[in-house]
Amino acid sequence: MTAPSAARGTPGNSTTRGRPAGENGAMSFSIKKQGDIVVVDVEGQLIVGNRQELKQKVLDELEKGEKKFLIDFSQTGYIDSSGLGVLVSLSKKIREQGGELRLANLNDDLKTLFELTKLDTLFQIADTRERALESF
Repeated sequence: MTAPSAARGTPGNSTTRGRPAGENGAMSFSIKKQGDIVVVDVEGQLIVGNRQELKQKVLDELEKGEKKFLIDFSQTGYIDSSGLGVLVSLSKKIREQGGELRLANLNDDLKTLFELTKLDTLFQIADTRERALESF
């Protein structure tokens, strides 16, 4: 899924890339500003070996004063328990700072995972990036 044209090349939008996805389930991610919302695209797997990198990037944005976060999982195949843990931790920290976190584009397996762990009651989850952006 490509970013909406409004997010590409528009003044005020910035992009930060994480390390590229590679072997062993590595993850890559990009952080973009779309209006006043920080959008994080996660590609690959969110697992014990890379969760801290994602957490630190989001916390850095929170420290800069950002309040609205959307994590898009359209390119994510798998999240392990430590990945879920980092999402819960980020949700708590963002809320403590008066912010909001939304999730979008969970595949069927990830939706089931969030339902089984009851995390679907903690997070606002949208079927599409656009619906998530509109929910702020």
